[in-house]
Amino acid sequence: MLDRPLERLTLCRIRTPLGQALVITDENHRLRALDWEDYAPRMQRLLRLHHGSNLSLEDGRAPRSTRAALEGYFAGGLEQLGSIACHTGGTPFQRAVWTALRAIPPGRTMSYGALAAALGVPQAVRAVGRANGANPISVVVPCHRVLGADGSLTGYGGGLERKRWLLMHEGATFADRGGGSSR
Repeated sequence: MLDRPLERLTLCRIRTPLGQALVITDENHRLRALDWEDYAPRMQRLLRLHHGSNLSLEDGRAPRSTRAALEGYFAGGLEQLGSIACHTGGTPFQRAVWTALRAIPPGRTMSYGALAAALGVPQAVRAVGRANGANPISVVVPCHRVLGADGSLTGYGGGLERKRWLLMHEGATFADRGGGSSR
């Protein structure tokens, strides 16, 4: 097995209404990971899983365009996330799921079953759910827009309160077990 060269990644912390976001970018200004400070171990595990262990993570600033798009999204410019260049590892199936997630517009949601059907593998609902859960780029690859078959909130790597907030911020309709339907 050949040794992979050391990849230098930059860790930028950005304040959001949901807490401190950890934004990881590479030397080509592509987003590699985005997670929440209180989920840093999960983010680091996903980085190693998808990109290997030969990574150097240094504090710095994410590209201005990435920071501006994220800040714009949280300020109400919901379409701005589409401008962020991303680079994910993962399997071809995971990457297909993550690409399909980016096609779900802000304010819209989809069930795991509908996402599997859209990918042409309607029987792969659980595999879609696992790929969704392994998404290393929260918010930008909007796994929060995937709901249960009944429209209810289901698991979210950053916690259900964040998922609820993101969906409400986007104006999405969903069944909230804690309080009926939300819109």
